[in-house]
Amino acid sequence: MMMSAVALISSIWQGTRIIAPAIGGVLIAIVDTGAAFVLAAVLMFVFTIVVAFLKVPDEASAGASARKSSAFSDIVEGLKFIKANSVFSFLIGMTFFNSFFGLSYIILMPVFADDILKVGADGQGVLMSVSGVGALIVTLWLGTRVSSGNTGFILIGGAVLTGITVAAWALTAEYIGSYPLALFLIFFLGLFSSVYMISIMSTLQMLVPNEMRGRVIGFYGMTWNIMPLGGMFAGALAVSIGAPWAVAIGGLAVSAFAIGPALLNGRILNLGELLVPPEHAEPESSTASAD
Repeated sequence: MMMSAVALISSIWQGTRIIAPAIGGVLIAIVDTGAAFVLAAVLMFVFTIVVAFLKVPDEASAGASARKSSAFSDIVEGLKFIKANSVFSFLIGMTFFNSFFGLSYIILMPVFADDILKVGADGQGVLMSVSGVGALIVTLWLGTRVSSGNTGFILIGGAVLTGITVAAWALTAEYIGSYPLALFLIFFLGLFSSVYMISIMSTLQMLVPNEMRGRVIGFYGMTWNIMPLGGMFAGALAVSIGAPWAVAIGGLAVSAFAIGPALLNGRILNLGELLVPPEHAEPESSTASAD
């Protein structure tokens, strides 16, 4: 049920991927880019105010452990735990490669929309929205799944197909220049990427012991924040070889990283065997299996 829960939560994010780019593209086309950024900043400020007034129960009232430690020691402890578990190291590494290499097409999307496909800001908004549609469809499908027996295969397959689709999208945009084809490929790009990222998140939630979950999920979340650095790297590479090849190389790097550990570590493909339903699991069994 964990994959279903993670998928249903992710559907909120995927829904915004459909609506927000479309609104942004229309706003840019009608007004200008500056107005779109100002509106985004205002809405983020409103969101910050709302979060600031939320009442969150403290550790004692929530029944959590009263143990206190410094943030630095928590980070070190989390790193040691991830390093000691090959499955967790792979899952966190996979999210890093996805954020740094696989998502560079988002940062360079204006180049593709304006200079390559020549569809402008409104066309860019449609491209991002179509990607969100694909992601939302597979998210809702995963939300109906109960069995997780094929998690390893789904995760690896989704990552490999994501990388290949990123490369195909970038290179066909350059050498074929078809906007309908770009829409078709980016739909499946959103679909494949959502498959394996939801699989990673649900696997981490199920396998990581309760006392370490916050630290490990924290590192998982941190990997998303490196996407701008990946975009900077892709942009620097694009100066030499062009944006399509820079994006394509990033996509192929994602596929290569997914295939390599899967071939060297049998536990990756057999993740489904580790994901024992909680009601049938013995205490600490999932942790021992992942070591």
